[in-house]
Amino acid sequence: MSAAQLADAIRGGRQSAVAATAQALANVTARNPALNAFTTVTADRALAEAAAVDATVAAGRDPGTLAGVPVAVKNLFDLEGVTTRAGAALRGEAPPAKADAFVIARLRAAGAVIIGATNMDEFAFGFTTENSHDGPTRNPHDLTRVAGGSSGGSAAAVASGMVPLAIGTDTNGSIRVPAALCGVFGLKPSFGRLSRRGAFPFVASLDHVGSFARDVTDLALIYDAMQGFDAADPAQARRPPESGISALSQGIDGLRIATLGGHFAEGGHAEAFAAASLAAQQLGATHIVVPSLAAEGRAAALLITLAEGASVHLHDLRARPGAFDPLTRDRLLSGALLPAQWVIQAQRVRAMWRAAMLRLFFDHDLLIAPCVPFVAQPIGTAMIEVAGRLVPARPQLGWFTQPISAIGLPAMSVPLADPTAAGAPQGLPVAVQLIAPPWREDILFRAAGTLARASFAASPSPKDFR
Repeated sequence: MSAAQLADAIRGGRQSAVAATAQALANVTARNPALNAFTTVTADRALAEAAAVDATVAAGRDPGTLAGVPVAVKNLFDLEGVTTRAGAALRGEAPPAKADAFVIARLRAAGAVIIGATNMDEFAFGFTTENSHDGPTRNPHDLTRVAGGSSGGSAAAVASGMVPLAIGTDTNGSIRVPAALCGVFGLKPSFGRLSRRGAFPFVASLDHVGSFARDVTDLALIYDAMQGFDAADPAQARRPPESGISALSQGIDGLRIATLGGHFAEGGHAEAFAAASLAAQQLGATHIVVPSLAAEGRAAALLITLAEGASVHLHDLRARPGAFDPLTRDRLLSGALLPAQWVIQAQRVRAMWRAAMLRLFFDHDLLIAPCVPFVAQPIGTAMIEVAGRLVPARPQLGWFTQPISAIGLPAMSVPLADPTAAGAPQGLPVAVQLIAPPWREDILFRAAGTLARASFAASPSPKDFR
């Protein structure tokens, strides 16, 4: 069952939350050894939460829109009683969290059941979830390939059917990239839409909280449940909640839709551009717009990521450099050594890039772009050929997502139901990226709902990996 169907059955007394949770835990036991999506399973907590949901139903009260739905949580969100490792060995001795992160508390208030914490790139600095401490998360569609990152464990947990919903974070594409590579829906809301309190920081000016689902209705359900103003998060905007569920059925009539060109029409393989073209046809987008400064915006995002990310870890970089993943350590060290003038200039360019994109929204309501430049590559791939030249494979995965994260726009990764229609090699998942103006997540859900009703957008079933 989808999350929506399961919650409805539990609210109606036709299904037990405890039984649903036990099944999810059994799924994890059976499938996680092959995938390495979970690093911590909170079985006792999950069963207790499920029992509370069943008791609420028995008492005739409404347990919430996510009643009894199992949810996986990226390892950098605080879970009461669990150490928030953020994928890092040097945080293994940190004390357990004293309280749940804000969005976890929101999910629990909606009746969700937290199953456990998922694998990720160390400190969220990566695009593949090839964690040197916990091992790589494997793609459910091909166990030899990456799941994407940094929220790869959450994406793989959903794609494999272990849980119907999961949450993660997106700084440069860390929700949309694994969602695309694993073939699930992934939402990065507007910067400041959801509270980040209780999530281990990476880049304060770029970090977003978001979610994964195999079904766009489920994605709307979890998005709605996580909303709520948190005065303790200085980055969160004071905006009223909006309903993704209400937007799903509205359709796209009246929306002005275009495809992004320029930077977004290069840097990838044929299947990435074919996916965007097919989505444009489905949504009636007839022209292409070329934003200025996209490549410069991506470069600015990289410098800001390096500098702000390094500032979080300066003490440990000095005191315990050997405890870091070598790739993470070297990137953070390079950020610590950046000249201040470079970072200042990056912020100027970022502002110019944001202004250029906002100008496009004077004439357009929704923009279509590729999501990732190529399908999931084999684990350990260092270089890949793109447009006739070899480029580093991991950072290239953020080619299309990083510029959008840099300016805080809401964006959604939407998987093609039939990846072969875009010429995806070996039928591996391929996705399109939908981009809307600030605070217009409703437009993303309108378009994604339209694509789903047309049977264009859906999570392709993974192969039998057990």
